[in-house]
Amino acid sequence: MLDDVTRRRLPLPGRGVEIALLDWGGEGPLALLHHANGFCAALFDPVARELRRHYRVVAMDARGHGDSSKPEGDAAYAWHAFGDDALAVARALAADRDDRRVALALGHSFGGTALMLAASLDPALFDRLVMVDPVLPPPHGTPAVDPARAERVGSLADRARKRREVFESREDARESWRDKELFEHWTPRAFELYLAEGLADRPDGRVELKCPAAVEAAIFAAGPDFDPWQAASRVKTPALLLWAERGDFPRRVFEEVARRMADARVRDAAAGHLVPMERPDLVVEAVQGFAAGTVDQRSTG
Repeated sequence: MLDDVTRRRLPLPGRGVEIALLDWGGEGPLALLHHANGFCAALFDPVARELRRHYRVVAMDARGHGDSSKPEGDAAYAWHAFGDDALAVARALAADRDDRRVALALGHSFGGTALMLAASLDPALFDRLVMVDPVLPPPHGTPAVDPARAERVGSLADRARKRREVFESREDARESWRDKELFEHWTPRAFELYLAEGLADRPDGRVELKCPAAVEAAIFAAGPDFDPWQAASRVKTPALLLWAERGDFPRRVFEEVARRMADARVRDAAAGHLVPMERPDLVVEAVQGFAAGTVDQRSTG
């Protein structure tokens, strides 16, 4: 499904991982895309194909995901490690550009949080930051946090640990996943991309998840090990937070995060949390409007 996309691996010296990249090409300024927990760069394909009309589009598989390195131990999947990886990838890709900048950093879910951390550590590197329904827990001690959120996070981690990892074939996976609630609103192409790219071929002829259940669970269980609110206050890059109307997070949290940033706004999307897989058109529309300076806070979709 990605025959026209260039695949390569980027070693990150001193970080102990190699990051797999998908490069859709394009003649414009650089766009770096980061996926959600448990998924992979390939799921951005419908978005990337539209964006490459205006950008050179590259998406990364996070450590433990897709075709990137999978280091051992839960400590390797601390959230700050993903932010540091994203920053290292952004710097390496920008170094090959005449302007030495990332014009667009686009992240979904915890990928948006990772790119926010990267932008907070090197604000001058990024021109624009788009966070699609990012994971942004309210400050500790606020009424919106603790028991309910802790219960939900625990549930996500438990469900991830119980995920079936090995299937007899991709067709077996298709039949297993077809009626799962997770995939209910996905586009047919997103579903096929996940079957093709989210599963690895095994020597015994079977297939297995490229993101092991233990990795996905460790990320859910850990949660941000840095203060996203302080990180937000250090972001000087113009930012857009796309809030999923049928997602998991209160809009007021996004509004408060945007208020703490130097130049940020919130826009609604008529979708669930997995916006790029459900409504890639809304992501493209939001990015293009943001780049053109025409984004407002109305609902889209």
